[in-house]
Amino acid sequence: MKSLVVNREDLKHNIRIIKEIAKDTGRLDNHKNIEIIGVVKGNGYGLGLVPYSKFLIDNGIDFLAVSTVEEAIQLREAKVQARILMLSSTAVEKDVENLIQNDIILTIGSKESVEVVDKLGEKLNKKVKVHLKIDTGFGRYGFCFDEKEKIVEVLNKAKNIEIEGTFSHFTLAFFHNNKYSETQFKRFIDVIEYLKDNKIETGKLHICNSSGFLKFKDKRLNAVRIGSAFLGRLSIPNEYGLKRVGYLKSQVAEIKNMKKGNNIGYSNAYTLKKNSKIAIIPVGYADGFNVRDDRDMFRKLDRLRYIVRDFKDSFKDKSLYVNIKNNQGKYEKCKIIGRLGMYHVSADITGKDILIGANVKFDVNPIFVDSSIRREYISGE
Repeated sequence: MKSLVVNREDLKHNIRIIKEIAKDTGRLDNHKNIEIIGVVKGNGYGLGLVPYSKFLIDNGIDFLAVSTVEEAIQLREAKVQARILMLSSTAVEKDVENLIQNDIILTIGSKESVEVVDKLGEKLNKKVKVHLKIDTGFGRYGFCFDEKEKIVEVLNKAKNIEIEGTFSHFTLAFFHNNKYSETQFKRFIDVIEYLKDNKIETGKLHICNSSGFLKFKDKRLNAVRIGSAFLGRLSIPNEYGLKRVGYLKSQVAEIKNMKKGNNIGYSNAYTLKKNSKIAIIPVGYADGFNVRDDRDMFRKLDRLRYIVRDFKDSFKDKSLYVNIKNNQGKYEKCKIIGRLGMYHVSADITGKDILIGANVKFDVNPIFVDSSIRREYISGE
């Protein structure tokens, strides 16, 4: 049976490193303790929403953030009692009421969302805790940075809202050129200063995601949102000793001895050049193996960049490999042959002492592994 394996020790290692970096006070010297908000969206970045959230809490990360109503409610139904921030702003009354009743900290990012939250706060006789979202150039949720007067006007009318934080989100923190991140940060600070000048409480300030946190010491403010860094899967060079967390485990289902000239997989794309021993493994692209983010093709420059990259890659060995445990208990690197199937792959194990039932490790990004696959937390290997 397949499982997504999470090594507890590697995850603890990454949490310790992030905590050590966060001890550096960054920009706000009067706020010496930078709070780490553990982002658990996307099924806990693939590690399993509930088990991953509980693991973070057990290791001192007791402020979580989600992106959907469903994630927030699932955590409460699982008896997760930590503070939970809903990162997405919404003006849908049914959803807002559900979140308030489950003690979820809301995000307000529009006039409509403020009005709905304020109205429901009055109805439920409750001061609703919120974080104010400022859109500094991402173009999604949040009040636009150039709507400062509107923000003040809207918030001054709200009597049932308690702002405990204000935040924004970098769009290019992973990029080598930091110019746009600097622009976003300046816009954010300008809004914060304007709000304070107009007696609007801003609460805890946060703009850094994982990449921003690791790159921009002076922009950490008094909270940071950490997601991919806990998994050691960064969009920037890993200069911090973070360990990659999560791999897909399966077993060899069958072994076939096949003759030279036989085809392997769909479209007859691969023909054996010699007599071979083939392991058939019940893992495919539907399980997240060899699945990647779609390319950004909006700009001509991006399209040209991918054309150049593909040309260079055509001269490289782009074969896929898996690690299979042999009869001596050691893992051996084995080449995938033929096209990937939805639920099966074939690996060449010619000359290797590998048996049916042998464990197989697949390098996958956990976020692409189907949520129906069991998450297995282990200690050591």
